[in-house]
This record gives sequence, C-alpha cells and structure tokens, in this order.
Amino acid sequence: MDEGLSGNWMWRHPKFQELTSLDVADSSQLYSAFLVYLDLAEVRQWHEVTCKSCDNLQLIYFEGREGEGAPLQLVVPVQCQCLLSHQWLRSVLSLVSPDGSPHQSVLIVAVASDSSLVYHRFTDGFVTPEPPDHILNTGKRSGRRKRPRV
Repeated sequence: MDEGLSGNWMWRHPKFQELTSLDVADSSQLYSAFLVYLDLAEVRQWHEVTCKSCDNLQLIYFEGREGEGAPLQLVVPVQCQCLLSHQWLRSVLSLVSPDGSPHQSVLIVAVASDSSLVYHRFTDGFVTPEPPDHILNTGKRSGRRKRPRV
C-alpha cells in the first residue's frame, strides 16, 4: 500500500478492502460503491448488506434488507453523470437473487461529486402504488373558489 494512502481511513476500512478485491477497474466506481455501502449499513441501518460484482456489466452492486425479515433488495450505485439505457436497466434487473429468480426491482443510487446520494427505484413493468395510510375526506370541495360576480 502506498505510504500516502495508509493515512486515509477509507483505504483501511474492511468493506473497502472487500470492494477492491472484486477487481472492478474503475476506481471512481469503487468510491461510489463505498459511499452507498456506508449509507445503507451505517445511516439507513440495513441488514445483511453484501457486495457483489458483475463482470459482464462491469459493476459493483449490493443486496440487502431494509429491515429484519424484509425482502432482499438489489442496489446499484452509479455516478450521476452516467448515462443509463433501457437495455442496461434490463440487464441489471436480470441479475439473479440468491434464490435463483431475477429481481423485480432495483434501487439505482446516483452518487454526485459532492458525495450526495439520490435513490431511484426501477421496476420490471407497471406496479400499482400502495394506498395512502390516511385519506382525509372532509366532505368539502377543496381548492375551488367561486369567481366574484361583476
């Protein structure tokens, strides 16, 4: 290890060492993946976060659970200037989960140069949204006003 890099805590972090062992050539992708891992594991406190790589797509991705007993989710970090195509998203969705089935959705995490993260969920096909927890119905017509008569 380079002497200048030995003082950097990130290079000594065990998960960063694991990410570098995945042999992904793009060092900026390593940095983005490490930031996403820290957000998932330390900030959002996901469970069972594992890092994997796909040689065909030349990417690092994660699988993890949002909570204990929650379904396994696929998380793919990308740099915000990266252009994504429909075909690339299909290829990512075709990555198989540990049970052998393809994932139904993927969280694409755009990583900006200032280290901010934006999460986008992409699904395979249309998904019906969940109904809201509370529906407020006051019986009044909201948002409409009568025009003053002249």
